[in-house]
Amino acid sequence: MNFVKELKWRGLIHDIMPGTEEKLSRGMATGYIGYDPTAPSLHIGSLAPIMMQVLFQRAGHKPIVLVGGATGMVGDPSGRSEERPLLAIDEIRYNQEQIKKQLEKFLDFEKGKNAAEMVNNYDWFRGVEFLNFLREVGKHLTINYMLAKESVKQRLEKGISFTEFSYQLLQAYDFYWLYQNKNCIFQMGGSDQWGNITAGTELIRRKASGEAFALTCPLITRSDGSKFGKSEGENIWLSADMTSPYKFYQYWLNCPDSDAVEYINNFTLLSRDEIKGLVREHKKAPHLRVLQKTLARDITSRVHSSREVEIAEAAAEILFGKGTTGVLNQLSEQDFLSVFEGVPQVTVPGHIIKKGINVVELLATETTVFSSKGETRRLIQNGGLSINKERVQNSEAIIGPGSLLNRKYILIQKGKKNYVLLKTE
Repeated sequence: MNFVKELKWRGLIHDIMPGTEEKLSRGMATGYIGYDPTAPSLHIGSLAPIMMQVLFQRAGHKPIVLVGGATGMVGDPSGRSEERPLLAIDEIRYNQEQIKKQLEKFLDFEKGKNAAEMVNNYDWFRGVEFLNFLREVGKHLTINYMLAKESVKQRLEKGISFTEFSYQLLQAYDFYWLYQNKNCIFQMGGSDQWGNITAGTELIRRKASGEAFALTCPLITRSDGSKFGKSEGENIWLSADMTSPYKFYQYWLNCPDSDAVEYINNFTLLSRDEIKGLVREHKKAPHLRVLQKTLARDITSRVHSSREVEIAEAAAEILFGKGTTGVLNQLSEQDFLSVFEGVPQVTVPGHIIKKGINVVELLATETTVFSSKGETRRLIQNGGLSINKERVQNSEAIIGPGSLLNRKYILIQKGKKNYVLLKTE
């Protein structure tokens, strides 16, 4: 695989330094991307850089994952209109461990000469003295050079602290340290990182008389103008604790056709011919959403697991009148609430369910799901009432602890599409 050509047809190149493709074609090279541990998870906005490293390794090169234990304490001003909050050391350490687990799902850290390697820049920065850093690094990059960087220019009007202003020096030193100690000649990142990355190539040139290379991917956007990686204003995280696998799957399943074509190039490992075939199939029957389903299955299985894909697909069928009690019982509470987000909830005292209560009494007396016992009985007689996806056939049925999903919920279904969620307290 030619790494640069692969990125080009996948739409993953924004900036590239002259000579990069030629250099990478000469044999195995070492290249890195940095991730600041500012949260306990990466979100899907990081998928483009991650995929660059995946393809880099598949092309026979060695990827280095730099977790910014030191730079994460400062904060990168790139793409920010305000100062980032400073994090405690313990919080940063926890975040970096979680990020490492996520990246291990994409990169091979164990096999072969080009096995991925993870480093933490805190390991070399903790021994650097401030005065020495100014002498050895600061003197090589002028204020004029640093002010010309887009990430700095955008912040000058509102103000930027010296802490964040110095970030590009720290990232430049990262590249220099990896160049000297890991034979790393190449850095990748998002297009908003171009200024920081080229500061590193400049430092290597001036301080080590060396040659280093750089490449960035575009910042992925959505066709409707909304920000990629967010749903209803919330980030879509790679962590199942922060974004449920069901909600993660649904994000990809619901993307517009134009976005699906772009994303399936960007974020899957399907070949060019396979993607062309899917696009042709999708055009013949857009309502089947072949592209979106392929995309959702592919990314969800790699970020979570194929088992989570199966659960997400089964859960999606629930709202269309399909699904079973067995499927409901497989859902985590987070997934369950994601599926029924927006469904009216009615609170019922837990002791009532614990003792066991007649279904008619529960729905017409203890709660306001139905206005009368007569209405409830008629619905049961007509086969229009289901509890936890099982049709209620007897108005004398007893609802007890065994009816609880996730030990606290009961799903009431009136007809085909009307749901109410009972929640015990």
